[in-house]
Amino acid sequence: MRVVEKVRETYRRIRERGDDGVWISLVPEEVSLVQAAAVERADLPLAGLTVAIKDNIDLQGVPTTAGCPEFTYEPAQDATVVRKLISAGAIPIGKTNLDQFATGLNGTRSPYGIPRCVFNQDYISGGSSSGSAVAVAAGLVDFSLGTDTAGSGRVPAAFNNLIGYKPTRGRWSTAGLVPACRTLDCITVFAKELSLARRVDEVIRGFDSIDPYSRPIPEVSSRQGAIGILPEAEREFFGDTEYARLYSEAIAKARDLGWEVVEFDYRPFREAAALLYAGPWVAERTAAMEEFLADHADAVHPTVRAIVEGGRKFTAVETFRAQYRLAALARETEATWQRCSALMLPTAGTIYTVDQMLADPITLNSNLGRYTNFMNLLDLCGIAIPAGFRRDGIASGVTLFAPAWHDGHLFGLAEQWCAGLQSSDKQ
Repeated sequence: MRVVEKVRETYRRIRERGDDGVWISLVPEEVSLVQAAAVERADLPLAGLTVAIKDNIDLQGVPTTAGCPEFTYEPAQDATVVRKLISAGAIPIGKTNLDQFATGLNGTRSPYGIPRCVFNQDYISGGSSSGSAVAVAAGLVDFSLGTDTAGSGRVPAAFNNLIGYKPTRGRWSTAGLVPACRTLDCITVFAKELSLARRVDEVIRGFDSIDPYSRPIPEVSSRQGAIGILPEAEREFFGDTEYARLYSEAIAKARDLGWEVVEFDYRPFREAAALLYAGPWVAERTAAMEEFLADHADAVHPTVRAIVEGGRKFTAVETFRAQYRLAALARETEATWQRCSALMLPTAGTIYTVDQMLADPITLNSNLGRYTNFMNLLDLCGIAIPAGFRRDGIASGVTLFAPAWHDGHLFGLAEQWCAGLQSSDKQ
C-alpha cells in the first residue's frame, strides 16, 4: 500500500472505532497526508510508518494536555524524540490519552475517557500510557510513544500483547516531556514487532545537551550469566492463578531456549520498589505540579490530586534518608548481577476490570507496580515481551531487565524469545 493510501486508511479506522478513549487530539488528516506524500519514496529508516504520541510529549502544532484540559498549552517545538522520528520519516497521527499527569498504571484517571484492553472491554488497558498501547494493539498505528516512571511503558504492553521497551535513563532525551518524576522519567515505545522497537531506538537514542538528564551512551562489555527468576516465595499474583501459570510456563520456555535459569534474591528489588510510592519520590511529582496545583487544584483528577498532595508530607531529612536506603539496596543487588546477565519477572501480577479499579484505585494500582516500580530507581533498562494468554483470552507478559546501558543485551534475549514464540505458533 502506498503511504498516502495507508494514512487515509489509518484515519478511516480511527473514525470507524469512534469514541474509544484512545485519542485526545488528532493531527488534521490533510496535514498527515502532506507528510505522507513527502516521504512516499524517501530512503529513511522509518519512512511511512505511523506513530501515536502520548499527550505529555510535545508535538508542535498540536496542544499538549497531560490529560488535563486546564493544563493545555501549545508547544513551541517538537520534543527531541518527536523531531528525530519525523526526520526519520515517521508520520504522527495524534496525541493519545493517559492517566492524568502520567500518575497511574491503570488508564482510568483521565477526563478524556477510559481506553479498554483490546481483548476484553471490561478490563483496563494499563497505564499511564493507555491510549498509546491501545492505538498499536488495535492496529491504528505502527508504533507509539509512551513514558515510564513506575512501569507505564511496560504494564500496558503486557495487557495488550505488545513489546514495551523502556530504555536506560538518559539514553533517550526527555526534552519536551511534561515531567512526572523528572529524575526518573523515560520515554518509551510500543510496537507489535521487536524489530520495529529496535529501529525506533536506533533513531532516537543519543545525548541531548538541552536535556539536563541526558547521558552519553558508553561502550559496555557483553554480559554473560544466567537469567534470574523469582523464587516461589516471592511470586505474588493476587489470587490470579492464570497469571501464576503463565509465569511458570514462561520459565519453562526460557529453559527450552537454552537459557540457564536461576532464582535470585528479590528482596532488595522489592524494597526499592516500595520507595517509589511510599517514599519521598512522591514529592518529586508534587514539585512538578506545585505551581499548577496552587491555582487549579479542582482541575486535577481527585485520585491524582490526593497522590500528588501527599508528597508535601516528606521532609528534606526523610528524602536524604531514602536516598541512603536506595543506595544500600542498589549495592545489595550487585550480588545478583554478578550471577545473572538479566532477570525475568512478570510484567504485572494480575489485571483488573475497570469497575474493580474505580472501586479501589490506590491499592489495586499499587499491586500493578509490584514488579515494575524499582526499575528506574535502580537505573535498569527493560523490555516487556508477550508471554501468552489466560484461558479467558487476556494477555500476559514478562519483562527482561538488566543494568543500565545493557539495552542491546536485552534486545538480543528478546529476539530469541520472540523467535521462539513464532516457532511455537507454527507448530
